[in-house]
Amino acid sequence: MDLDAVAEELYGLRPEDFTAVRDARAAAARKAGDRALAGAIGALRRPSLSAWAGNLLVRERPGEVEPLLRLGEGLRQAHRDLDGAQLRELGRRQRVLIRTLSELAGQLASQAGHPIGEGARREVESTLHAVLADPGAAEEWATGRLVRPLTAAVGFPDVDRAAVRRTTAAAASTAREKPSPEARRAGAADERRRRRLDRARQDAETAERALRAAEEEAESAGHEAEAAGQRVERLQQRVRDLTEELRRAQEEHRQARTAEGQARERVRFADRRVREARKQAGTAAAAVDRLSP
Repeated sequence: MDLDAVAEELYGLRPEDFTAVRDARAAAARKAGDRALAGAIGALRRPSLSAWAGNLLVRERPGEVEPLLRLGEGLRQAHRDLDGAQLRELGRRQRVLIRTLSELAGQLASQAGHPIGEGARREVESTLHAVLADPGAAEEWATGRLVRPLTAAVGFPDVDRAAVRRTTAAAASTAREKPSPEARRAGAADERRRRRLDRARQDAETAERALRAAEEEAESAGHEAEAAGQRVERLQQRVRDLTEELRRAQEEHRQARTAEGQARERVRFADRRVREARKQAGTAAAAVDRLSP
């Protein structure tokens, strides 16, 4: 047993099965004497519902997700090249592909017994946008072991058509003219919007991390409460068993005392019989002596 094999198994499970199997594998590692592996397994986090749906998509339909990975490479290259025509075409494909894959993830989740709501569906789409924009996110998603949905801190959640038109016009222009005041104001406004968007994404990521931490803490507390409840139940059963054992011992003690009293009474009665028999025997012996010649 190694960490990679255990992680591969766990992130292929349904969410409700994750914790029990993880704890069982960690316990097995501890029993085998590998405390480091047990700790690493115990640190694996259960995925959120949307992350699980994204993992399911990667694991169940690898042929369907490969076009998204290729599209992301193409989009990133087109942005680097400022290729407006290519950006427009890839942007159209992006919208269609993300919608298709998001719907497919929802279908797979429903078939696995966990339909996802609109909020989780948006988180799946956020992950797909992040995969397009960030090669690191694409690599992480392709493992099929996401714990939480991904967000594109940088990049392009969707192709900005106005930006594409501006890029195309700029590329077509051969004159090196000084930007007009209107263009400078538009550029400054774009920059402010970009910064606000970056801050909003950072705030969203911070809130997401806080949510995950709270969920993990609640999960841990739930496990501790469950274990404590089981221990209470075991101890209560032990108290009941001991109480019943004490009751039986007391009854046996009472019966033994009664039997002892009865036995002592029989001893006293037998002693009286012995004394009487001895007296009668003495009397008979004396009579014999008197009657003997």
